[in-house]
Amino acid sequence: MTRRPAPFGRRRALVTESERHGAYFVIRCRDADGPPPGPGQFYMLSAAERWGGGQAERPFLPRAFSVLRADGGELQFLIEDVGPGTNRLSELGPGDELAIVGPLGNGFTPPSEGRAALLVGGGVGIAPLAIWQDALGDRATTLLGFRDAAHAAGAALLANPTVATDDGSVGHHGLVTELLEDELDERADEIEVYACGPPAMLEAVRAVSVARSVPAQLALESGMACGFGACFGCVVPTTDGYIRLCVDGPVLQASQLESTLVAGAGH
Repeated sequence: MTRRPAPFGRRRALVTESERHGAYFVIRCRDADGPPPGPGQFYMLSAAERWGGGQAERPFLPRAFSVLRADGGELQFLIEDVGPGTNRLSELGPGDELAIVGPLGNGFTPPSEGRAALLVGGGVGIAPLAIWQDALGDRATTLLGFRDAAHAAGAALLANPTVATDDGSVGHHGLVTELLEDELDERADEIEVYACGPPAMLEAVRAVSVARSVPAQLALESGMACGFGACFGCVVPTTDGYIRLCVDGPVLQASQLESTLVAGAGH
């Protein structure tokens, strides 16, 4: 897939709505000046005003977020309040502004001929699978995993998912990768896997896919300060050496990786 380049510099996007979905927030904003993102690409986000914390308002670095959906100049992002930066983003409402850089990185590519898409998401990692599901239409099967019912409310953002929860409060009692293994037992030769989620989940997806010779595209995350290759903060090892995840990813083939459990991965 050809990368869709971001306009140079940071720009402002007006927040039009903030919706709560269980443990998550969906922030909608207008980005009339930016190109439409591809599924799996990401943006660097910060609040345009008061982007800091503590008595001295210590500044935060921008945060990298995959696009949940994009339509007609509107962007949607999925936020989980897990720290001071995401807490500030979760406080934004209509009339506030986001400072954004993007779209950045390389996203998903369509399945090989003769294979159907199987989407596997965990937690806030469901975000890039929503825009990808929109693009694929009814050609995708979707499996989503969450900690509990509060987080599983995010499943409503995708169409017809099969859900697993760690505590059994919604859907399958267990891990989403158990559902994945069941799917691979039935039709490993017919599917291509697309996954995003916490590192441990991605590592399980990588291992089972590689062991069964099933092609898999994994959307990884790593600490980023810039998002466009200048800081080298998101370097990850591959079978061909180190790469910058922000410009060579964030979507990588599972066969490129010996492990997704690398320093800096996860929240």
